[in-house]
Amino acid sequence: MSPSVRCASAIACGSCEAVRWCARPTSTGRTGATAWQSRPRMAPGRRSRSLLRRFPTPMAPAPLRRRTPMTRTPLLALPLLQPAQAQKHVTVNEALARLDALSMLVLEARGANTPPAEAEEGATWGLGVDPTGDWAGQGGRIAIRLGGGWVFATPRRGWRAWISEEGAQAVFDGAAWRGGVLALSPSGAGSFMRVKEFEHVVAPGSVSQSDAVIPANVLVLAVTARVTQSITGSLATWRLGVAGAPDRYGSGLGREVGAFARGLLGTPMAHYAATPLVLSATGGSFAGGRVRIAVHYYEPSLPGL
Repeated sequence: MSPSVRCASAIACGSCEAVRWCARPTSTGRTGATAWQSRPRMAPGRRSRSLLRRFPTPMAPAPLRRRTPMTRTPLLALPLLQPAQAQKHVTVNEALARLDALSMLVLEARGANTPPAEAEEGATWGLGVDPTGDWAGQGGRIAIRLGGGWVFATPRRGWRAWISEEGAQAVFDGAAWRGGVLALSPSGAGSFMRVKEFEHVVAPGSVSQSDAVIPANVLVLAVTARVTQSITGSLATWRLGVAGAPDRYGSGLGREVGAFARGLLGTPMAHYAATPLVLSATGGSFAGGRVRIAVHYYEPSLPGL
């Protein structure tokens, strides 16, 4: 059977010359008979135009970027198991220990530069800018006591921690831990609520002025106080205030242990200069005693450059 030309418009472009049909003999099996089988053959010069027009070839994908396998998680730097790794429990236990220390973070102190002589397993410290000893070169990081040694973690902006020695919460602003933060701007301007607490030893006389002061450039909301050691002397009661306003935060206050003042202001009072507190005796004078005083105030901070 000789080659023939057939129309193959359903396959190519519709031209009868687009496809040529070839016949080749095939064996039918045991009978030995010969059959003829036809198959299409594209005419030279027509393949690219016809098939590309009907079936365009997709663009080859760009080579995939080779990625370096991760060995630690990006946020808490927890170690990751690797393929075919031996002693997997070591890696898992390290990850769990770090997670145990960093979740619900409690720092013994912030700005610490000297490692303690002894520390409990899992205890953490917020490091200052120039730590020494076993902490050298780890400024600004978190030191974690694990396995009798130290491991370190890098805090991220926005992390919160409870500062044990201060009894207050702090927020990491990207450079340091800042206590009492209500809000922070991108440049570092902040709104802070703070409590300054101190123990005042009552001096003999009709007036006893505190060594500790209300800070400058703050807005005082309240001053509270509690007698921790009985106030002695000839006085009947006492007042708590500042120079020029001796009873601003309380009057008619008791002398015995546990007596207190809750000096809540109806209108917050701005202090532009450091101001000591004044205890004034009523109906006599002071001989001694102790009072624990707390100043509750709001403080704004400036934006950065």
